[in-house]
Amino acid sequence: MPSFTSPDQGDDLEACVLRFSDLDLKDTRLINPSSGLKAELDVSTKKKYSFAKKKAFALFVKTKEVPARPFECKEKWWKCCQQLFRDRISIHRHVAIQHADEICHQTASVLKQLAVTPNTSKSLKSEDSRNPLKEYFTYNREVSAWLPDISCFSPDELISQGSDGGEVLLYYCYRDLEDPHWVCAWQTALCQHLSLTGKVRIATEGINGTVGGSKLATRLYVEVMLSCPLFKDYMCEDDFKTSKGGACCFPELRVGVFEEIVPMGISPNKISYKKPGIHLSPGEFHKEVEEFLSQANEEQNDTILLDCRNFYESKIGRFQGCLAPDIRKFSYFPSYIDKNLELFREKKVLMYCTGGIRCERGSAYLKAKGVCKEVFQLKGGIHKYLEEFPNGFYKGKLFVFDERYALSYNSDIVSECSYCGAPWDQYKLCSTPQCRQLILACPACQRQGFTACCVTCQDKGRRLALSPTQSSFKEECECTARRPRIPSELPQQVRLPVSPRPRPGVGEHRPCSRERQQQDFPRPSQS
Repeated sequence: MPSFTSPDQGDDLEACVLRFSDLDLKDTRLINPSSGLKAELDVSTKKKYSFAKKKAFALFVKTKEVPARPFECKEKWWKCCQQLFRDRISIHRHVAIQHADEICHQTASVLKQLAVTPNTSKSLKSEDSRNPLKEYFTYNREVSAWLPDISCFSPDELISQGSDGGEVLLYYCYRDLEDPHWVCAWQTALCQHLSLTGKVRIATEGINGTVGGSKLATRLYVEVMLSCPLFKDYMCEDDFKTSKGGACCFPELRVGVFEEIVPMGISPNKISYKKPGIHLSPGEFHKEVEEFLSQANEEQNDTILLDCRNFYESKIGRFQGCLAPDIRKFSYFPSYIDKNLELFREKKVLMYCTGGIRCERGSAYLKAKGVCKEVFQLKGGIHKYLEEFPNGFYKGKLFVFDERYALSYNSDIVSECSYCGAPWDQYKLCSTPQCRQLILACPACQRQGFTACCVTCQDKGRRLALSPTQSSFKEECECTARRPRIPSELPQQVRLPVSPRPRPGVGEHRPCSRERQQQDFPRPSQS
């Protein structure tokens, strides 16, 4: 969503419509205010251009309004290109992506009107000064002004007692933030105020959080987020995914300012969330996957179902027939796309991830390569899909970045114990203290002492026990060293065979022979 897609903040739209009611917004004879034109404008005209662009966008969106259904709490929806949009951010993104040319022509129309309208500079100045959001934050910078009143609740009501009485929220919001450090201070105070734990990432491009606490605390948190002028026009209640849990699911509260709200490793200035793939609702995505699977045996299948998560996530749960990259973290995803770019040429790509956030910029990166026929993404991610289709095409558990490790929506087990090959999908940390990798070890194998991620790591643990003063090891596990950092999916790539390993003796740790059974599992982090 471009920076000018916040037309309703501080702009009296009705007054705007009246002011420019005599414009013919369909006049295609007007000049196109392209980047070349904009570069030649002086400072005063640039201000007019920015003002005109906002107004043109607001006018276009205004024409797409339709009444919401009677049972909905909202007063209006938007309808455009035979699609119904229920929240402001969706219609803004749709217009910015699909109707850029129309907005350009309308901007030219507004500029033409401004050129013949007296006292334009005064009008622009008054419009800028009437921004209630900016004005409110100027005089209400105290964090305490943005905390909910909890005086009517007892402390016990706000503190969750275990996972049974609590809840975990997962959400994100892409929008330009002028002062992420203030938002960071506010979020820290808000979470502490409500006894919430978890992780919140803030950047100039938006916010990404997963927090846990009592159901009362999470409800208050959502209410505050939806009432805050920074986010209320960009988020709705449906943007918050909920699951059973609580403050116990996180060891602490961590809130910080970063360059990206999801670490893809590329500056938002180069690949922006403002040009993502086309969003599909869970129902629409379900139909696309159904059609994809029905054509799975056809040689000319032009669709790729792409999992944007890391391999340890897709290992325990994934969509049927998906392409799940063997990457350790999301920051490897751009390199994976570059290395396998021919795989996506002239293909329709259906992307998905846990909650939708990685697809926002992942799809933008893939689209920027210009090789795909179409790029779609699952809105709300697997989380929302499983709420609607618990027994659909997604099989297995949903990996989450907290102490729970996974959520279960169905009884399917798609992964195995790393040692004996028995069906198993419950992760544990490697038993070597310095290693922060995850392993799949069934109870029977754990009782036999098979609790480390590989032979090398188990040896580290033994040496630690013999020499407690040796507090650190270089992290170079066997399971890490034998995996390519960026895998290749292209058929012409010839892979070298792995050299055979000696058979372990009695009582020794037994490395699994199956591909990707012993792998580099990092400590869970939102990546």
